[in-house]
Amino acid sequence: MSGNSGMEALIPIVNKVQDAFAQVGMNGMIDLPQIAVVGGQSAGKSSVLENCVGKDFLPRGSGIVTRRPLILQLNFSERGEWGEFLHAKGKKFTDFDDIRREIEAETDRLTGSNKGISDIPINLRIFSPHVLNLTLIDLPGITKVPVGDQPADIEFQIRGMIMQFISKPSCLILAVTPANSDLANSDALKLAKEVDPEGIRTIGVLTKLDLMDQGTDARDILENKILPLRRGYIGIVNRSQRDIDGKKDIRAAQEAERKYFITHPSYRHLADRAGTKFLQKTLNQQLTNHIREVIPGLRKRLEEQLSSMESEVREFKNFKSSDASSKPRAMMQMVNRVTHDFEEAIQGGGNNVDTKKLSGGAKINQIFHGRFPGYLNEGRLDESELRKEIGFAIKNIHGVRSGLFTPDAAFEMTVKRQIETLTDPSMKCIQQVQTELNVVLQNCIDGIKNYPKLQYEIDSLVSTFLRECEQNCKDQINQLVQAELAYINTNHDDFIGFTSQSKSESVKDSQTSGQESQGGLFKQNKAQVGNVTCSVQVVAIII
Repeated sequence: MSGNSGMEALIPIVNKVQDAFAQVGMNGMIDLPQIAVVGGQSAGKSSVLENCVGKDFLPRGSGIVTRRPLILQLNFSERGEWGEFLHAKGKKFTDFDDIRREIEAETDRLTGSNKGISDIPINLRIFSPHVLNLTLIDLPGITKVPVGDQPADIEFQIRGMIMQFISKPSCLILAVTPANSDLANSDALKLAKEVDPEGIRTIGVLTKLDLMDQGTDARDILENKILPLRRGYIGIVNRSQRDIDGKKDIRAAQEAERKYFITHPSYRHLADRAGTKFLQKTLNQQLTNHIREVIPGLRKRLEEQLSSMESEVREFKNFKSSDASSKPRAMMQMVNRVTHDFEEAIQGGGNNVDTKKLSGGAKINQIFHGRFPGYLNEGRLDESELRKEIGFAIKNIHGVRSGLFTPDAAFEMTVKRQIETLTDPSMKCIQQVQTELNVVLQNCIDGIKNYPKLQYEIDSLVSTFLRECEQNCKDQINQLVQAELAYINTNHDDFIGFTSQSKSESVKDSQTSGQESQGGLFKQNKAQVGNVTCSVQVVAIII
């Protein structure tokens, strides 16, 4: 161990508090200090964590490998190396291959075996004489393309899961980025920037320095000159895939890493501030200092919650079910509490903030601003398809005749078809919001489960009201869509502008064709092409 051993003892204490909350299903009660590991797929997150432990123990493969958050608690111990899972208390895993298999089995148990994800974490403690006291949270890699039976909005789900952790002020962000890619396009740094715009809580890690193009280096980044962070960047050289497949010892890989930094002309002066050993030491010190900084606020929040719970106990301490006068008052208190909890869940805030997943108002916000735009884009035609559709509509309306001008009916048919595609995504959005409101309701009335009749009546009344609101909302959406379908506004400024442009182009074409062509055939064809192009542009703008 290194540094102040008294202060380092804070990390195991926080780990015990974290385990206590996890065992009773109250992970979100208090925002505990922690370090979240964020990065894109194949950024090298797994290698960084395995280097810190000194063992191969994480699942590997293609696509999304980390499908549940892994809370990894490293504990310095001179009694040997082993691992323990919170869900398998009392069982020691001395074989780290067994730890990998247990992570895979526990992940599949909750998410299935076909790349599904879950925000319920797996808690793993590793004891070793080669580690420093440290707590890291390995989060799923950022992805954009769903695979297997993953939902179409997998990108937004993973993003939401990551934001649950890194948006907390008590969470440090370990942003892992491969050095052989453009730092400005780093997914990890982009997410960190959203919640930590000044870079106060973010620690940058550059992996794959040895894979950069010949003649390039990351010296300016490691010296914190490009996209500077308050806590700086640390360079890492991971094992290659060949090394991993060949079971190359991590200790030997760390020696090779050390030699790489010492001998590389661009990194020689940074050798003492790079590599896995320095990363371990830095994270240990950063987390220890961070815990020390947030302890006063943590203690205050715990005292406030304790006071609130004691106040609730006092309210019901003298309650007697035989006292007729106290029953209406007690019932109103419970109804008001359900109302308050429901409003708080939608508006946000309060003491019982869920840290495992998005819920209530936050989930509804994600549906509106995350999923709904995606649903709309799924039904939107690209320009080439739109041109084909308009062309077929024009030809079918003209029939055997060769028309001179673009018929209004072709334009209206195309626009109306695109407007109609707005209905299904809107209904899907309404249904998802309704589902989330029902989940919030069930969570709120769960607090009065000792009074099943009252619980049933509240559930029945509120559910009926929500269904009525859902139907009213669907009716209003249908009415809006029908109103848009009823009249196409060709007096719109964009339409008039394109029409004027088309007319001027047609006049120019007419003059040119009079000089260079005898007949009217060239003029007619040119006018048709101009009209079709104008229609396509107007349709695209209106949609």
